[in-house]
Amino acid sequence: MSRLGFIVAFISLQLLFVPQVYSLGASHLCRSYCGNVTVEYPFALRSGCGHSGYRDLLFCINDVLMFHISSGSYKVLNIDYAYRSITLHDPHISTCDSIVLGHKGNGFVVENWRAPYLSPTSDNVFMLLGCSTQSPLFQGFPYGKHSPCRNVSGMGCDEYYGCQGWTDLGLARMGLAYGTGPPVCCSLSFDAIKSVNLSKLECQGYSSAYTLAPLRVSGPSEWTYGIRVKYDVEPNNDSYCKACEATGGSCGHDVDRLGRLCICGSWNSTSNCDTIMKLSVGGTSSPADKLLGLFIATTAFWLTSFRT
Repeated sequence: MSRLGFIVAFISLQLLFVPQVYSLGASHLCRSYCGNVTVEYPFALRSGCGHSGYRDLLFCINDVLMFHISSGSYKVLNIDYAYRSITLHDPHISTCDSIVLGHKGNGFVVENWRAPYLSPTSDNVFMLLGCSTQSPLFQGFPYGKHSPCRNVSGMGCDEYYGCQGWTDLGLARMGLAYGTGPPVCCSLSFDAIKSVNLSKLECQGYSSAYTLAPLRVSGPSEWTYGIRVKYDVEPNNDSYCKACEATGGSCGHDVDRLGRLCICGSWNSTSNCDTIMKLSVGGTSSPADKLLGLFIATTAFWLTSFRT
């Protein structure tokens, strides 16, 4: 074979091989689906994908996406990437039709290291039910008048007392709303207590609802029940991720050091996947990557020899 023919053969082999390596770095590498819910940055189902603050958070079980934190497991109803919110369902949450007592509900408690990333939205009302007179909610009540109970986004216990679920329990509105002790229902925002821990708050159950602006509903029977959680990442991490995806990578993190990584198929970069030559810069190379480097170096040698 002539020298020119040999060079052409090498280049042809590279052209066949390069797309196989580089295409693995497509931005959909970490994108997953569970049922009808799309899972993408900052969330992930695969180890090393997504933001480290959301690791070991979502699990796909029989095509049902589950969200797990220290207070328990919740079904994920929706992830809204445009508004950065995730909607959760607790099977033991009280609604207007069904009041669930007996300490069965999860509440909502996140680990301290997750707190900067996850918090229920400001329009989400929590209604704590059947709390004891010794509950931290009512310290100093009624003499100190320090009860945190109040309406949130137009939703609160005054309306909730009219729900059919109370009547089914044999409790009438008048018996719930009036009395000498603390109220049977105490509505408040998550920011008011920072943690909906039913055991520590000594409450029998809870309800949670949120508004869907600009929809206007007539009462608690039409409220949307569930927990809507806002999520966030650092602004500089957003910029880093956009640069990574713009060059065909997927945003991820180092599972050991938790530092951010741009996943480029069979290799990782601490910056992005902008060129093939970054195979040995800021990341790890597989045997296939090293073989590709050898192809490039060999071709360069033969091209130089041919010109001379």
